[in-house]
Amino acid sequence: MKIYVETLGCKVNQFESQAMEALLRQKGHEIVLSPEGCDGVILNSCAVTAESERKSRQALRRLMGEAPEAVYAVCGCWTQLRPEAGEALGAHVVAGSCGHETLISDLEAAYAEKKKTLHHDEALKRRVFEPLPAGRLEGRTRALLKIQDGCSNFCTYCVIPYTRGPSRSLPPEACAEGAKAIAEQGVQEIVITGIEVASYGRDLRPKCTLADAVEAVAKAAPEARLRLGSLEPRVVTEEFCRRLAALPGICPHFHLSLQSGCDATLQRMHRRYTAREFYDAAELLRKYFPGCAIGADLITGFPGETEEEFSATLAFLEKVNFSFLHVFPYSQRPGTPADSMPGQVPKAEKKARAQRAIAVAEKLTRRYLEAQVGKTLSVLLETEKDGLWQGHGKNYCEVAVKGQGARNLVANVQIIGVKNGKLDGIILL
Repeated sequence: MKIYVETLGCKVNQFESQAMEALLRQKGHEIVLSPEGCDGVILNSCAVTAESERKSRQALRRLMGEAPEAVYAVCGCWTQLRPEAGEALGAHVVAGSCGHETLISDLEAAYAEKKKTLHHDEALKRRVFEPLPAGRLEGRTRALLKIQDGCSNFCTYCVIPYTRGPSRSLPPEACAEGAKAIAEQGVQEIVITGIEVASYGRDLRPKCTLADAVEAVAKAAPEARLRLGSLEPRVVTEEFCRRLAALPGICPHFHLSLQSGCDATLQRMHRRYTAREFYDAAELLRKYFPGCAIGADLITGFPGETEEEFSATLAFLEKVNFSFLHVFPYSQRPGTPADSMPGQVPKAEKKARAQRAIAVAEKLTRRYLEAQVGKTLSVLLETEKDGLWQGHGKNYCEVAVKGQGARNLVANVQIIGVKNGKLDGIILL
């Protein structure tokens, strides 16, 4: 079969899509880069927000129009949460966020016998980490390594525990095996990811920590750059920073889960840290990784958020001096505690606050980018466009590079300016 795979959502979804591609190739199928004329389509969906659900539905409808003769499988958090939606739209195979090998078998059966299948489980009953082959998506220079799945935090706004189940971890020795396999493919950068990697190891016996997993990966792939996925501030301790700083491959780029800079809002969200604890975590990272990039996610207009609370968050953004921010208006999710909380903020106000936060974020990002001018960054070159190589520094800044380059090359680049939100640089011989 010729099979097209489309992915929405997070890095965990991206990892699982490349794993399905690897499994499909092992079974003799061909992965194609366009749905036109293909025999089968897999859509890996997302449900983190109401907008994500809308995009998942829209993507399935669009794909069915582009390849009407193909058989369709849809999986991921959207169909874990709402399997009936995938069935109603006519998918031949409807799966959730687990059981990816079974999905492939079901897709083969659908192609051979025109058989429809609903493959679904109860996410909250999951206790075992699903092993999948590590690698990279077609056309990508960096590879993802999923070491953790699920979340046990149950923040009041979030559906992910219901779509992914409780936290489960890949043992350190298996993390090392995955990293070794990736490195043997010539990959220069590994992104260590999970749904909530700060919880890594709590379910294992004996218990271990995220630092243990990162050290195992670094030992197995000593030449690779290692980039961490989103971290909860509570994992950032003095010991954690000390152990990571001893690993030469760690990228000085950290994404911390913020959501709000106001303690009252954090408490309503059921976040398990205070603004002060978040600030202390950021300062610890700067102590051990001077000049590092620190980013975060932010939700505006959470139920009960007053203008004073939002102003406190804006001031907190300035205090932490973030390098980048991803800003989202609060999205109501039926079935979560926040959906029925009093003090729902009007949609227009949520969006207006998001725009105010984005303005602060853009200012802080410009400040960080301008501070890179004159420095020499290690840049992984990825694509060439209009005579310039595009890539990312270890701090994840986008860099447009002048000079003789090559795809998947790690080059030392002197930064000479900032243009259109990117750094301009020259490759040093």
